[in-house]
Amino acid sequence: MGTLTMIEFLSADGVMQGLGSPEEDTSGGFTHGGWGAPFAGGIHRAQGSAEAAATAAYLFGRKTYEKMASFWPLQPDSNPMAAHLNAAPKYVASRTLGLPQWQGTARIEIDRPEVVADLKRQVDGDIALLGSGALARDLLAAGLVDRLRLFVHPLLLGSGTRLFGGLPQPRRLTLSSVTATDLGTICVAYDVGAEIADVTLLPAMEPVTQEVGAGR
Repeated sequence: MGTLTMIEFLSADGVMQGLGSPEEDTSGGFTHGGWGAPFAGGIHRAQGSAEAAATAAYLFGRKTYEKMASFWPLQPDSNPMAAHLNAAPKYVASRTLGLPQWQGTARIEIDRPEVVADLKRQVDGDIALLGSGALARDLLAAGLVDRLRLFVHPLLLGSGTRLFGGLPQPRRLTLSSVTATDLGTICVAYDVGAEIADVTLLPAMEPVTQEVGAGR
């Protein structure tokens, strides 16, 4: 049985739009594209390629997939991230995408959330959902996300598409790890718990003993 991990890069005020470059996503008149680039080196130094090596498959929405597919297949296998992405099974949730050109990609119908539940039963290991905001929100609302890995950048953008949307019910998150990069990005992982009908009835919290330190 596989697990589904949302891996998301966002500003401190929750914006995920236009991480990589000025022209990446200008929808809604967004003018701050490329905001993640100054912090990328710190994340690479802190995270390395260990997390990628632990990933069994990748899941994308169509827009994220098309951006990734236009870049990573052209990168040399000497780049550990490129080697893993190009070799691993990839799934793209889309009704409109034609025949996927990125080797190892299969298209799935996202109209039916049970398709992703079936995928989790078929994959032995972690399925990484990268970016893909609309898809991520739908799967989180459907209760299909097991883990969040958030890279929160020390930046307030003030505008742009936010990562999180509405949920049928609140959900409890359990902290599993937290570190800080040498450039100030917080790398935090949570396990996603069950729905909570009444947050006032949550049991008393135990102190979290893990310290936040600079990643190396």
